[in-house]
Amino acid sequence: MSEARSGGLLGWVDDRFPLSKMWREHVSEYYAPKNFNFWYFFGSLALLTLVIQVVSGIFLTMNYVPSGDRAFESVEYIMRDVQWGWLMRYIHTTGASAFFVVVYLHMFRALLYGSYKQPRELLWIFGWLIFLVLMAEAFMGYLLPWGQMSYWGAQVIVNLFSTIPLIGPDLVTWIRGDFLISDATLNRFFALHVVALPLVLVMLVFVHIIALHEVGSNNPDGVEIKKHKGPDGKPLDGIPFHPYYTVKDIVGVGVFLILFFAVMFFAPEFGGYFLKADNFVMADPLVTPDFIPPVWYYGAFYTTLRVIPDPFLGVLTMFGAVFVLLFLPWIDRNPVKSIRYRSPVHKFNLIFFGLTFVLMTWLGTNPPDPLLVELGLRATVIYFVFFVVLWFHSRERSMVMSVATFLVLVGLYTIYDLTRVDSETALLVWSVWLVPTIYLAITLLLPAFMRGTGQDKPVPERVTA
Repeated sequence: MSEARSGGLLGWVDDRFPLSKMWREHVSEYYAPKNFNFWYFFGSLALLTLVIQVVSGIFLTMNYVPSGDRAFESVEYIMRDVQWGWLMRYIHTTGASAFFVVVYLHMFRALLYGSYKQPRELLWIFGWLIFLVLMAEAFMGYLLPWGQMSYWGAQVIVNLFSTIPLIGPDLVTWIRGDFLISDATLNRFFALHVVALPLVLVMLVFVHIIALHEVGSNNPDGVEIKKHKGPDGKPLDGIPFHPYYTVKDIVGVGVFLILFFAVMFFAPEFGGYFLKADNFVMADPLVTPDFIPPVWYYGAFYTTLRVIPDPFLGVLTMFGAVFVLLFLPWIDRNPVKSIRYRSPVHKFNLIFFGLTFVLMTWLGTNPPDPLLVELGLRATVIYFVFFVVLWFHSRERSMVMSVATFLVLVGLYTIYDLTRVDSETALLVWSVWLVPTIYLAITLLLPAFMRGTGQDKPVPERVTA
């Protein structure tokens, strides 16, 4: 039976472009689970922040000059002389951090409800690629103000590639386009930040949404609503995305914008986390800052780099911390998706991982001292061991397997500790050694010796209210 065609202008467009069909398939007749909670705001908020960044970036580009001798002055000109220029810049700088806040929360929601598991593995991969491109996009943009932190931050990050054996020095020269951070570097970073990476980002967001609508949205119960359909072929536990969730998302957008503009107008530097004081000073290649902290959203990964003495191993660890997320669908093979029905030990594991990531973010933005470096090392161990624990609890394990895994993991970092401890650091090292050891005892040994702590709950056939 053929669909009724619209008349007038809309009908004319529909005859030439499937506008109404796309609206029905992806909005008005796209059925989403009826039990979404506040965690599901962050996907639409990530899309909103992307729009904010693109629009504000366009206005900034109109007055920015990507050259070593004029870049800093052009930013000052935007801030002081261009009408509403200060507003555009603060929207853009606040939006950069807001983007990472909502993306991190969006990713944590996927961990909570198992949104990376079958059949959403490809959806997770697209999301991970968005995260990767977003980090590159933010890094390229950080150089553009040409302040002290911009210049030296780029110097540190680019020089990380020099640790790669054989090709490292040549690769660094190729990335910079010169033998040091210069006009050539600034121009290519500007081109990548303004044109190339945004195009890739928008394309990935598009395919991410298409993949989402193909397999359907997950929900807090982690059950598939497509398995239970009515006589009309529509999910019994689903409701149309429009108007129900478009209206609900407007509430989330309202709260988000209140917080966004409160930060932008009253605390745009956010205590130095969003904008560094040293970045209001023009870049000087002859004056190295005492401490070159990363922007806060790189803090956790910078911690993994800083705690490894060997530069090349540190770089591998840092990139490994990012790339391990890509393989999450194949690491966690437990058929139960939602945290609601996972075991108490899994809930502890996930919450502890989230707190550890926040701690690593804070540690990475602070100057190193023995205590913070030691805490960073233990947090890095917990970060990677989290994925081992996820794999371990993908199915039932014997008591022998639990004890053996515990002893192997504890033994690995204990052997490393024995190679570096001395009489001056012994108290600190062995005190902080207890943190990952207790974590592993709870996540690996407790389920083996205390029945029920590692037991998942039965999952309902259909979503709950």
